[in-house]
Amino acid sequence: MWHDLRNVLVKYTIPPQGGGEPIECATLKCFKHKRAHYSRQTTTKDTSQLLFPPLSSLHPSSSFTWRLAVFYAALFVALGVQLPFLPLWLAAKGLDAGAIGVALALPMIVRVFAIPLATRGADRHDALRTAILIAAGMAVLGYGVVGLAQGAAAITMALALASAFYTPIMPLADAYALRGLGGLKRAYGPVRLWGSAAFIVGSFGAGLLLERIGASDLIWLVVAALTITAAAAYALSPLAAREKGLSATRVSSAQDLLRDPAFLTAAAAASLIQASHAIYYGFSALDWQAAGLDGGAIGALWALAVVAEIALFAISGRLPLAPTTLLMLGAAGAVVRWSAMAFDPPPALLVPLQCLHALSFGATHLGALGVVARAAPAELGATAQGYLAVALGLVMAAAMGLSGALYARFGGLAYGAMALAAAAGGIFAWVAHRLADGR
Repeated sequence: MWHDLRNVLVKYTIPPQGGGEPIECATLKCFKHKRAHYSRQTTTKDTSQLLFPPLSSLHPSSSFTWRLAVFYAALFVALGVQLPFLPLWLAAKGLDAGAIGVALALPMIVRVFAIPLATRGADRHDALRTAILIAAGMAVLGYGVVGLAQGAAAITMALALASAFYTPIMPLADAYALRGLGGLKRAYGPVRLWGSAAFIVGSFGAGLLLERIGASDLIWLVVAALTITAAAAYALSPLAAREKGLSATRVSSAQDLLRDPAFLTAAAAASLIQASHAIYYGFSALDWQAAGLDGGAIGALWALAVVAEIALFAISGRLPLAPTTLLMLGAAGAVVRWSAMAFDPPPALLVPLQCLHALSFGATHLGALGVVARAAPAELGATAQGYLAVALGLVMAAAMGLSGALYARFGGLAYGAMALAAAAGGIFAWVAHRLADGR
């Protein structure tokens, strides 16, 4: 029974739009220095210290940080229930494979429009906390409608409606986190790690409940988790009003962001590196099962990857690294990881390869946050985060669509294509690093 349960947990785990988890970036209010300060040394020292302050700066007594940690935990519990088990619920409601594919694909299209709208609106009105609260509350109602809908067409449309409010929550949350934590000189990673830990809790907890409530009632676990998320959003501390002053960047409008070569190359780097996880997210369980691993071993390997990610987040406050350096490290880790996976490594090698998730996902995620923090002024933090989230989602969607055909034809060798994608991301990261040094 336990092996079957773990198989279900792994089989139906699909990536968030952007790599296991929705991808996100934001800005730090404290990055308000004159442009002349952006030399190579200043970028490496000042940026990393502000984005990743010393781990000791995260004190349990801080109301802001612990309210934020609780919010991240609640949000990722919801994600941990929704991502692995939504396909099971759709199947239990009578949707066939084709209809399930459409139902899961439509939110990916909706997010392209919903995220920039929500993040730009939050920036215009300086209302990040309010935007998060509205999005979370409406997501609860949206998924409630999904649970009540009957028939493939109604369920698909309800999912599209719910995703219009659900998908902006993550980029809005990271924009809120980086601005608030930056003002307090506190580290992002040690707060964000609670989300990763909660994802595991949500997935395994929902799997245990699956035996008691049945697949047809799984959607109400999502609604319950999102209700807790909305309550946690209400408890978030208000942000201080934005400070007016000189911007540390050349960006003064949303259009400038889309013309900024440093931002665009970094977005391309992060998107390609995160999208290189497509074969892993979609087919690693099948590949390992064919190699003789049971459900318990597969579940343990997936959990190990998340634990490695958590470990990096925990120590990120001590890393004196520029954001673009983190992106290059993420690319290097992904190239090594996927190149080795292409040759069907023995189980003993899977453990260190899974630990590289700390680089391929974790370092890439932190690096992307840092680049946007440096590129965008405070009044465009959520907007920049939204643009990046859309880019990550689109590239991941394309990679996921391609991964099925690649795996069907080449099997495990398809990881080689993922290594090439990560290498391309590394090249973009290097270009972004050079552009950052030139400022």
